[in-house]
Amino acid sequence: MAKSSFKLEHPLEKRQDEVARIRAKYPDRIPVRIFKLLLRRLERVTFLILIKKKYLVPADLTVGQFVYVVRKRIKLKLSAEKAIFVFVNNTLPPTGEG
Repeated sequence: MAKSSFKLEHPLEKRQDEVARIRAKYPDRIPVRIFKLLLRRLERVTFLILIKKKYLVPADLTVGQFVYVVRKRIKLKLSAEKAIFVFVNNTLPPTGEG
């Protein structure tokens, strides 16, 4: 798989240092970065603009709750019929508590 432009511009060591600094300052939070959000409408692709791309998420927040927060922060309104998928290391995590 090709590396994203973000990963090319920000080496792993630099990203790890930033996460360590954030985790030291906010030990009860998990730093999350959203890379891209797409909405496909028939033939055309529209990029949705997020207000925030970096989040400090409470450790007890479920993926489903996080998706709800992201959905609320999208500038273009996203109808309830449209899905948002969250992938962690190319894996779709469970949305609720296990």
